[in-house]
Amino acid sequence: MAAVPRGPLHWEQQRAADIVRLLALYRPLLDACVIDFFAEGLWAQLPPPWQTALGSAAPPQLAHLLGGPDPGGPGPLWPLSLLAFAAASRALSFPRGPPGAAPRPPCHSRRLHPLLRRHVKPKKQHEIRRLGKLLQRLSQATGCTRVVDVGAGQGHLSRFLAFGLGLSVTAVEGDGRLAGAAERFDRELLRELHKTGGSAPPRRRHPPLTPRGPQHIPGRLDPLLPWGEFLLPPNPSAPAARNPLGGPGGAADGARVLVTGLHACGDLSPALLRHFARSPSVAAVASVGCCYMKLSTPPGYPLSSWVSALPGHELSYRARESACHALEQYRGRLGGGSPRLRAHCYRAVLETLIRGARPGLRRPGVQTVKKAHALSFPQYARLGLPRVGLDPSSIPLDSDAVGTMLEQQHKVVAFFSLTLLLAPLVETLILLDRLLYLRERGFHCALVPLFDPRFSPRNLVLVAARCPLGTVLAGLEEEDGSEDEAESPPEGQSPPGAGHQAQ
Repeated sequence: MAAVPRGPLHWEQQRAADIVRLLALYRPLLDACVIDFFAEGLWAQLPPPWQTALGSAAPPQLAHLLGGPDPGGPGPLWPLSLLAFAAASRALSFPRGPPGAAPRPPCHSRRLHPLLRRHVKPKKQHEIRRLGKLLQRLSQATGCTRVVDVGAGQGHLSRFLAFGLGLSVTAVEGDGRLAGAAERFDRELLRELHKTGGSAPPRRRHPPLTPRGPQHIPGRLDPLLPWGEFLLPPNPSAPAARNPLGGPGGAADGARVLVTGLHACGDLSPALLRHFARSPSVAAVASVGCCYMKLSTPPGYPLSSWVSALPGHELSYRARESACHALEQYRGRLGGGSPRLRAHCYRAVLETLIRGARPGLRRPGVQTVKKAHALSFPQYARLGLPRVGLDPSSIPLDSDAVGTMLEQQHKVVAFFSLTLLLAPLVETLILLDRLLYLRERGFHCALVPLFDPRFSPRNLVLVAARCPLGTVLAGLEEEDGSEDEAESPPEGQSPPGAGHQAQ
């Protein structure tokens, strides 16, 4: 086990230690899965005073418990132990953005050139513009004009960085379908540039686009390989990919690069941080993680010596899965009494029926049933049961037992709300571990709530550099505060955000 650093604790170390202690106190709740609500009697495992208060709470009052506005009027008498738990959870979670922003989803960004909005949903427009501007600031602070976008997908961020901001971009993607789509979109944009000269329509003022697109390299990353070898071919039979990041001594031509990964899945995010720490050719990194449940434990978590040395730092698969939360979206559903709230109850009842029919089958992947909230439970079950190999006609779907469970929807909603109080703590711990890993190696780093969490739940960006970040982060919020003001969608399209669901 790594040695614990001596001397006064840095606030980030203290916060990580406090989170681990709090999670240990509520480990059964942390590891609980809401679909087991009836099958494993999760409600009865709560303290009786909590059951009484939560059982009488209306959805808007649960939203207030999760940090939402006070709905006013009479409400439950919350036990002090429950209030202390909620207050500690909120206090230790990393701030996720200003609460006073506009309540509507982001619309087509008026500050993004129309050609860069094509094929890009409003949520992604919001993300690529915000992250792109941060990378532009990193470029100015470090003097690096080359960016490597790892896990580039369909290339939306890479296109904005190259065509929109004039940076030299290498896009790395292991999925051939996504890489092919990215190159096709690049060619389409270049054709339009040749027609228009890169100018935007007269009603919008945008700087002209540059005619140089990103370079696409097929490849996947192995986080365990040495720096100069970590870029592998997308499949074993493909030729070896050229590593755009060079070896430990620097890039092939001696130039330095910036590295970024927008929602880099699982072990990919810690791999980028490791390679940044090992290679002087990488001047800075901006990483947005996701899919924490796919982290290997270790080496994906923990990374830092500090968290590795904390007793009880281990996180189960279920705990890491909870870190992929959408608290703000769920809190909005509670505040508005959304019919979508019944989805968890439906799945919990279905789980009970599945185990009754096949006792050895636990938590099978039913997949998402579209618009489940608009269906009756029998309709929902008839769609879900065949997906796990069960015949709906052999299972009673309207029995008294099923009816009794459905009447407890408010308890299922309350229990899931409790688990959501812990979810941001787990995400904070994982990201603090990454930040401390970099601090232990002497780098300048910060966690920045760059995206609006109500529309982009994985909104925290870890920024690290070999130079101070003061000029990079100063005024970042003010610069783009109104970037996503509404612009009417093209005729015939649904309003942005229609049908938007938590990921």
